[in-house]
Amino acid sequence: MDCSLPGSSVHGIVQAVLEWVAIAFCTSAKTPYQNHESAASEESASYCSGSRQLRLVDGGGPCAGRVEILDQGSWGTICDYSWDLDDARVVCRQLGCGEALEATRSSSFGAGLGPIWLNNLKCTGKESHVWRCSSWGWGKHYCDHSNNAGVICSGFVHLARGDGPCSGRVEVYSGEAWIPVSDGNFTLPTAQVICAELGCGKAVSVLGQVPFRESNALFWAEEFRCEGEEPELWVCPRVPCPGGTCHHSGAVQVVCSVYTDVRLVTNSSSQCEGQVEMNIFGRWRALCASHWSLANANVVCRQLGCGVAISTPNGAEGSDQLWKARFHCSGTESFLWKCPVTVLGVPDCSYGNTASVICSGNQTQVLPQCDHFVSEPAGSAASEESAPYCSDSRQLRLVDGGGPCAGRVEILDQGSWGTICDDGWDLDDARVVCRQLGCGEALNATASAHFGAGSGPIWLDDLNCTGNESHVWRCPSRGWGRHDCRHKEDAGVICSEFLALRMVSEDQQCAGWLEVFYNGTWGSVCRSPMDDVTVSIICSQLGCGDSGSVNTSVGLREGSRPRWVDLIQCRKTDTSLWQCPSGPWKFSSCSPKEEAYISCAGRRPKSCPTAAPCTDREKLQLRGGDSECSGRVEVWHSGSWGTVCDDSWSLAEAEVVCQQLGCGQALEAVQAATFGPGNGSIWLDEVRCGGRESSLWDCAAEPWGQSDCKHEEDAGVRCSGVRKTLPTTTAGTRTTSNSLPGIFSLPGVLCLILGALLFLVLIILVTQLLRWRAERRALSSYEDALAEAVYEELDYVLTQKEGLGSPDQRTDVPAENYDDAEEVPVPGTPPAPQGSEEEVPPEKDDGVRSSQTGSCLNFSREAADPGEGEESLWLLQGKKGDAGYDDVELSALGTSPVTFS
Repeated sequence: MDCSLPGSSVHGIVQAVLEWVAIAFCTSAKTPYQNHESAASEESASYCSGSRQLRLVDGGGPCAGRVEILDQGSWGTICDYSWDLDDARVVCRQLGCGEALEATRSSSFGAGLGPIWLNNLKCTGKESHVWRCSSWGWGKHYCDHSNNAGVICSGFVHLARGDGPCSGRVEVYSGEAWIPVSDGNFTLPTAQVICAELGCGKAVSVLGQVPFRESNALFWAEEFRCEGEEPELWVCPRVPCPGGTCHHSGAVQVVCSVYTDVRLVTNSSSQCEGQVEMNIFGRWRALCASHWSLANANVVCRQLGCGVAISTPNGAEGSDQLWKARFHCSGTESFLWKCPVTVLGVPDCSYGNTASVICSGNQTQVLPQCDHFVSEPAGSAASEESAPYCSDSRQLRLVDGGGPCAGRVEILDQGSWGTICDDGWDLDDARVVCRQLGCGEALNATASAHFGAGSGPIWLDDLNCTGNESHVWRCPSRGWGRHDCRHKEDAGVICSEFLALRMVSEDQQCAGWLEVFYNGTWGSVCRSPMDDVTVSIICSQLGCGDSGSVNTSVGLREGSRPRWVDLIQCRKTDTSLWQCPSGPWKFSSCSPKEEAYISCAGRRPKSCPTAAPCTDREKLQLRGGDSECSGRVEVWHSGSWGTVCDDSWSLAEAEVVCQQLGCGQALEAVQAATFGPGNGSIWLDEVRCGGRESSLWDCAAEPWGQSDCKHEEDAGVRCSGVRKTLPTTTAGTRTTSNSLPGIFSLPGVLCLILGALLFLVLIILVTQLLRWRAERRALSSYEDALAEAVYEELDYVLTQKEGLGSPDQRTDVPAENYDDAEEVPVPGTPPAPQGSEEEVPPEKDDGVRSSQTGSCLNFSREAADPGEGEESLWLLQGKKGDAGYDDVELSALGTSPVTFS
């Protein structure tokens, strides 16, 4: 400390004395646990604040790190004994760093040097300076630098409600709450200061007129006038808004990116060709040529004002500092930072494999249009050389697949995005798409609008790629814009570089084993050296809050699977896990005991046993039975399966369970753990149903988990049928419509066809039966009429032959063996004269010929009944032994006789 007295005037001497006294007071006047809220302490604070300084060290920014205080020319630390969030709040507010997020201990930001100024701090959180909090006294402590305290503050400014911490609405901390900044007079230099302070690179976009969701939102009552070189927003000049109200049309939104500065480096004088380099965190690094595409090169040329990309030649000898990020541009972006980027799992780039581009050099230069309708021969190298030297205005992208390497295939042409029809779509076509987009190998060629139906034109149909073409539109096809399809036939692809993320747990949401989908397979993620920033990005990406932790106390995971990636080290500028640097993809990147189990702040019990949302039916199951429709009743609640007590369990409750599971009617309500005792919770007791409820959840019961039962009283059911698929809707509800899901499935169609065929066969059989019965009735009537006519004729002839003398005898005395015969005159035949008899000549004893005229009967045995055979013969002959009827012949005029013998 400089103790010389400045100046020779009395005023100077007095001022120097006051300063010396103030310093002495600051270093010695404090007593342990004194009350610093007195007026004397407030007065002394004005002197102390000028001599002592506060800073945060080794935290990566001005608002995080080890707490250090400058006093008597030396920077010292604070011991972490009783260090908590109230102490951290004072530090954060004193530095203008917003709210305290964490109070760290055990030298988490490294061990300091020099003295330890404070120990056992007891801040209330309201003090203006950290050295005004109660403590053991200045310089008094019983710890070493392994116990240095630290803080993590939110900062004075942050970007909220965006894709990560590097984009969103600008908000500043007032000491009590986060207040949005208006877009009135907000400048790009101010945005640059904010992005630099947040460690987010440079500002690439400033958007105004962002509407507020809050109805009573307040604005920050100052305008910031930064010049762009300030280290943080806190020190920028500010101008109060007139009347305390800033004129605005909404909140201001800023987008930062580390992928902003791009240049082309070459030995020639041209500024529009050469090796592609990018300024990343203050260092110029060459980009790797792996997966570098013409679409990426087009974006670089456009960003530099160099027209369009002509070609991407092989990389020349480059720097050792190769950046291995893979960009997935569609070609229409105006800046490289707008393209999706992948760093996770990307292997190191080999020396000299640098990305290069030759641009047209003139923004207004017009190149000849590419001939898209000439298909490329398989393995043709000439096509690769000639294709770039033309203006290829078409672009390719994948949509609605959850990433740049999976989705519906769309092509931009003439200002319109259109799709490809799936006629003839196969893996060879998909290979061309994946390679063109720099997405690795094709895993699947999807059809029937697997990723949803597109809109606009359908550009291609009946594609027949060999798999070696450079562009998908250079494959043979029906012709550009020619098709007979609808958008329900849109084609899609899944490439090997497609990535997805999930947590696997039986009973928890937002906690579990971390898995990543790569190369068509789910595999685990290794936990080394996963830090808080990495876990925060993972949790945010999964919608599970903005913080979490790695659980190292869980046991070894069962089963085997790929362990895809290790050494993940995310930066806060990364908006997703895919942008985080890591080790390369390997099937076994670590040992099984190093698989990562993550617990996020949004951890909660699963509301469904499977993926949400789910129905009541999926929260009910039968276990331990001899079929899927019998067993112990178990219900899902609060993240786990539990049983139902058999108190009051009857056929009515069993009926509801069977119907809810689609198992038909209840046959038996089983009690006393007949299907074996369960484990876990007994969720329901005293269940009382009417029998007509659609769900067990609609029945009355004791509150969840309140039971006086043991598992020896677990309830069960036996249902009549096998499980059926019932129409259900979202969780907790059941459909009320008459929809019949699955009726148009393959089994349903086959059943309909078989039913229709059986119905037709039945109709044919019924028709034949009715026809046969009608024929039988007609034939029977014909035979009756025939037999009656024969009897009448025989009666007439025999009466004549026997010579009956009187009509009375013929009428009243029937002939022998004809008790019930009665003569019926034949129409058209004149009656025989009374009393006349005609002798029959002897030569005609063997037959009798009728001499009547008019209608005649002419029979043959076949005509009488062609199908009856001997039975028909018996009907016409009579029985054997009937006297007087052996030789009877009937004849008619002009016909041959029919003999009955």
